[in-house]
Amino acid sequence: MKNILVKCCFTAVISLMSNAVLSQQSNKKLSDYVSPNIGTAHSRWFFYTPAAMPFGLAKLGPSTNAHLGNEQGWEATGYDDRDTSIEGFACLHEFQVGGIVLAPSVGKVQTIPGKLENPDEGYRSRFDRKDENATSGYYSVLLKDYNIKAELTATKRVGFQRYTFPKSSQSNIIFDIGNRQGESGAVKESKVQITNDGRIEGYVITIPEYVKKYQAGAEVAMYFSAVLDKKPAAFGVFNKKETKAGDKETTGEGSGIYLTFDTKENEMITVKIGLSYTSIANARLNLDTEAKKLNFDSARKQSLNVWNDYLGRITVEGKNENDKIKFYTGLYHALLGRGLGSDVNGAYPMNNGKAGQIPLDSKGQPKHNYYNTDAIWGGFWNLTQLWALAYPEYYADWVQGQLLVYKDAGWLGDGIANSKYVSGVGTNFTGLAIASAYNAGIRNFDIEKGYEAALKNELEWKDRIEGAGKMDVKQFVNLGYSPFLDNMEYKTNTEGSGFSASHTLEYSYSAYAVAQFAKALGKTKDYEKLINLADGWKLLYDKETGFIRPKYADGKFIKDFNPSEPWRGFQEGNAWQYTFYVPHNVTELVATLGKDTFNDRLNDIFTKSQKNVFGGGTKIDAFAGLSGFYNHGNQPNLHISWLFNFSGKPYLTQKWVHAICDEFYGTEGIHGYGYGQDEDQGQLGAWYVMSSIGLFDVKGLTDINPSFQIGSPLFDKITIKQSDKDKNKVFVIDVKNNSKTNVYLQEVKLNDDNLKQLSIELAAIRKGGILNMKVDAKPANTWSN
Repeated sequence: MKNILVKCCFTAVISLMSNAVLSQQSNKKLSDYVSPNIGTAHSRWFFYTPAAMPFGLAKLGPSTNAHLGNEQGWEATGYDDRDTSIEGFACLHEFQVGGIVLAPSVGKVQTIPGKLENPDEGYRSRFDRKDENATSGYYSVLLKDYNIKAELTATKRVGFQRYTFPKSSQSNIIFDIGNRQGESGAVKESKVQITNDGRIEGYVITIPEYVKKYQAGAEVAMYFSAVLDKKPAAFGVFNKKETKAGDKETTGEGSGIYLTFDTKENEMITVKIGLSYTSIANARLNLDTEAKKLNFDSARKQSLNVWNDYLGRITVEGKNENDKIKFYTGLYHALLGRGLGSDVNGAYPMNNGKAGQIPLDSKGQPKHNYYNTDAIWGGFWNLTQLWALAYPEYYADWVQGQLLVYKDAGWLGDGIANSKYVSGVGTNFTGLAIASAYNAGIRNFDIEKGYEAALKNELEWKDRIEGAGKMDVKQFVNLGYSPFLDNMEYKTNTEGSGFSASHTLEYSYSAYAVAQFAKALGKTKDYEKLINLADGWKLLYDKETGFIRPKYADGKFIKDFNPSEPWRGFQEGNAWQYTFYVPHNVTELVATLGKDTFNDRLNDIFTKSQKNVFGGGTKIDAFAGLSGFYNHGNQPNLHISWLFNFSGKPYLTQKWVHAICDEFYGTEGIHGYGYGQDEDQGQLGAWYVMSSIGLFDVKGLTDINPSFQIGSPLFDKITIKQSDKDKNKVFVIDVKNNSKTNVYLQEVKLNDDNLKQLSIELAAIRKGGILNMKVDAKPANTWSN
């Protein structure tokens, strides 16, 4: 062990009626049900950031292995439930973005984190999970090697770190700025300095792996400005080459600053860190605007209040506490990911590396915000449905942020890191998400520009850049499908793709979505072209095998076809999974396969997959399950448990959705979202939220007047609160006779009227009302067709 200088030493937040009921007996706040440590084994860089605001820019959390970097850009790194030491506390955790690390210590100053296998060689410290406390907006831990309590919280753009030190003349705070962190990529340039007024300021510029792949030559910059509530007794700088006591500035890879203090027993030192993606000046402005008058405790209280308000948009009541933990932890992840990227003055990072300016309103405030975001691949079966249902103001902001990139660079980006293209999957569903927003009644964005961008995304290929994805769209438009190219591996070009079959299915679906957008706007010619392309999936259906099958440009199916084989024509999946990828026309898919074949095959898939925890079994691996029949740990077939609602056996949707919620999802570090599965910035959490309340749209809200399919909820009562504008319009789902065995719907009434179909329009939910349900242990044929 390292040398230790001293020895170790529900009131409701919102006015929602059901929130009060929920906390009546337990006195719990909704945030008390949030358990960020769930699923942290083998989790992604952006997954574990407990000290953050909903959709915030400042995302603070501990790191156990972040300095290892990320060779391919997607591997699990950052915080792992199985590790036993912490190397520091990073302030920025986003897709392909990360850095600005602080770490406290006692004793001799060390400037490297050290290895997990040998914590004593660096500034990292051992810890016990019994000494951790994590929820939405707050994190604390005891660093055993130093007897330091570290605490984290945040405003939207400002991180707070508070350390409680032992008595020591050598208490240190390290600012480790110039090193690779998580998904951030190699460091190109960094600088850190102590200013004349005592601030610690600087920046780091990195080259993430996905930026290298999708926008070669681009880079990602992060800036900070920090203030401390105590002056150091000594200070110095360091980088990869040297350490210099007394110096105030350094540059280069590995650059950082150390501060040394003379501390009393249990003395607290707080650091406020303003953060920005545009400049140090804006980091300073963010700090002064949001946090100048806040101390750590007031910031923590503010964060928890905001979280409880956001979590309170949907309240659930029931007898099973684990279900509530899963629900609110899933909702927390859905509200945590895809975070703010613009400053308080509306400055945002442009695709060309310069700072852009969001238009201001009459009060001088930005009219909207900009957000960094992972790809929306699969997000229409979880995130966008949740946004439209309970967070439409964020959905509008998200759309407007995406359109900033389109206006700046000419193409929509499926995933963006400081406006740099980081698709990750080589497709692009942003146009579909924009169309869905419009169809869902979210229209406070530049509609003509949004339509222009969405249409271009579906149909155009001239000068298309790789970062915009869909490099094979020319073939899809001309042939109606994307041709399979041998020896392409994971690549796509203008002639076709190694993922040609899945691309064809995806492009057919997104063409349908934008077709509805066109129809709603009266763009008849565009609609006709797009709706014809929406049938592209039919060209790849092989009657002989009964599967979607990749096809060459000459119209011939590939030989040696194995429907269980992933990656050959299918991205992150196989033909068993992707054959059901016709969400926009399930009725015709059922007719094509035959209703009996459809139901028998789908039911058999879930029966077999249940033995493997509906995915990759207990193997801790993000890609486990790609060759299976069903893989809930990945996007391509997240909708298929809901397809029985279209094939005459909705009770099977009720059965299997309950089983997935109960068995795939857990409440442990290792078993959380499957076993080490990729949660993708809230997608699996949002799926649980929607499915557990019994509302889900297979079409991803792409119809002109979108509806949710209805399933049987896990909870006795769900209350959905509208945003501020319509906060008095509450929609309640009330379930009688609910239990773990009573999962089958017997009766469904909307405002006392029996429903003839298991669906409800989004517009009806927004009006407010009550959906009464009765469930029992035996399936009912009431809604069979």
